[in-house]
Amino acid sequence: MALLMGIALFVAQAINFALLLNERQSRRFNFPVAMATTRLVDAVESMQQGRPLSTRRSDPLRSVIATEESLVESGLERQLEVESRLASALSDAGLRVRQVRAAEVPVDRERQWRDLAGSKEWSGRGPPRQLLIFSVEVARGEWLNIRWPLRPSEAGLAWRLLLQTAVIFAALLLAVLWIGRHAAKPLRNLAKATAEFGPNSSSNAVPPEGPADIQRLIATFNDMRTRLLEMLGEKDRMLGAIGHDLRTPLASLRLRAENVEDDQERERMIATVDEMSRTLEDILSLARLGRSSEPASRVDLAALVEAVVEDLRDLGHDVIHEAGSRLPASVRPVLATRAIRNLIENAVKYGGRARVRVLHWGQYAVIEVEDDGPGIPEEDIERVMDGFVRLETSRNRQTGGTGLGLTIARSVVREEGGELRLENRPEGGLKASLRLPLAGRHPAGKPLCGDTLCDNLGTPRT
Repeated sequence: MALLMGIALFVAQAINFALLLNERQSRRFNFPVAMATTRLVDAVESMQQGRPLSTRRSDPLRSVIATEESLVESGLERQLEVESRLASALSDAGLRVRQVRAAEVPVDRERQWRDLAGSKEWSGRGPPRQLLIFSVEVARGEWLNIRWPLRPSEAGLAWRLLLQTAVIFAALLLAVLWIGRHAAKPLRNLAKATAEFGPNSSSNAVPPEGPADIQRLIATFNDMRTRLLEMLGEKDRMLGAIGHDLRTPLASLRLRAENVEDDQERERMIATVDEMSRTLEDILSLARLGRSSEPASRVDLAALVEAVVEDLRDLGHDVIHEAGSRLPASVRPVLATRAIRNLIENAVKYGGRARVRVLHWGQYAVIEVEDDGPGIPEEDIERVMDGFVRLETSRNRQTGGTGLGLTIARSVVREEGGELRLENRPEGGLKASLRLPLAGRHPAGKPLCGDTLCDNLGTPRT
C-alpha cells in the first residue's frame, strides 16, 4: 500500500514538475516579446513620420537597429514559438509585417553588445549570458532588429525542484509508512489471534484498536470466537451426556449376556457388546480431541514407546522394538500413547508382527512402525486415514475394528504439531511414520515443515 502511494505521489510530482518547468520556460520569453513589440511599433511610427531611429541613452543595448538584411542569420536555430508570439503581438498592435524572425544566441557572439554590457552595472545575477535577437521585415529590404537579454536558463530551478520533490516525497512516504504500520498493528494482532485460535485456545479476546472499520472487524471476530467456544463447550457437554447414557445400558446388556447358558451364544453377545463399547469410546475420543483437558508435559518419547511396546507384549502381541536414544519432547502423554498404541495394534492386526523404532530427524522425533502385511493401494493411502474407512480388499474384515484407529492417531499427532504419514515398503508391508516436534507444540497445531514429512532435514539418527 505504501509503495503504491509512493508511486502515485512520484507521478503527481513529476507532472507538476513538468508543468512548472514549462510555465517558467514560457515566462522567460514573455517580457522580451512584450518590450520588443512596444519598441518595434515605436520604431515603425518614427520611420513613417520621417524621423530617424534614435538610440535610447537610458538603454542603448536594447535599441532598435534598421538593416537591409536580417540579423538572424540562416545558420542560427530559430525560436518558432517566439516568432509566432511576436507576430501575434504586432498584429494586435495594428502593425503588418512581412516576416518575423527570432533566435537565441550567446552574448559573446555579439561583440558590440558584449562590450557595452561589460561596462554596465548589473544587479542580481550579473550580466546575461544569452541574447534574444528579433528581426522584423516591415518592407522589402527593410529590417528592424532588436537584441534583448534573457534571464538565465532554468537548469538551477530544475535541480531545486528535484530536491524539493525528493524532500516532500521522503517526508510523505515516511508519514505514510508510520501511519500504515500503526494502522496495521491491530490487523497483525487479529491475524495472530486467528492463526492461534483453536478448540483449546486460551488466549483472550483481541482488543479493538485502530480505525473504525478495523475495530468493527475485530469486534465481529471476538463475537464469532465467543460463539464458537460456546458451541464447542455445548458439544462437549452433549458428548458427555451421550457417553453416560449409553455406557449404562451397555453395562446392563453385558451383565445379562453373562447369564446366558449357551456358551457360544454368550461369547458372541459379550463380543458384540464389547465392540459397541469400543466404538463408543473411539467416537467420543475422536470428538473430544480438539478440547482435551490433558496438559502437555515433558516426556522421553523413547521411554514412552518402550512402555507401550511392553504393554502390548504382555498381551501376547509380536512386537520388535529397536531401542533408541533419549528424545525429550513436550506432548500430552495419554493422547500420544493412544496414537502410538493404535499404530502398533494396526501393524500386528494386519501384518502379524510390528517393528518399532524411534529416530531423531532434525527438529523432530520420528516413530516408525512397520509390518509385513499386504500394504495399502497407493490411491487409498490418504483416504484410509478418514473416519470409518476400512479397505476390504487389503484388510481382513474378520479382524474387527471401527475404522477410527488411524483417524484418531492422525488427529492426535496433528494436535501435537506433528504429522502422520503412511507408505508401502518396497519389500512388502506398510510403514507408518509418526513425526512429533522436539521443540513442543506449534501454535494452532501446525506442522513446522508443512503438510508432509520434511525431506531435507538430513539423515535420521537412532
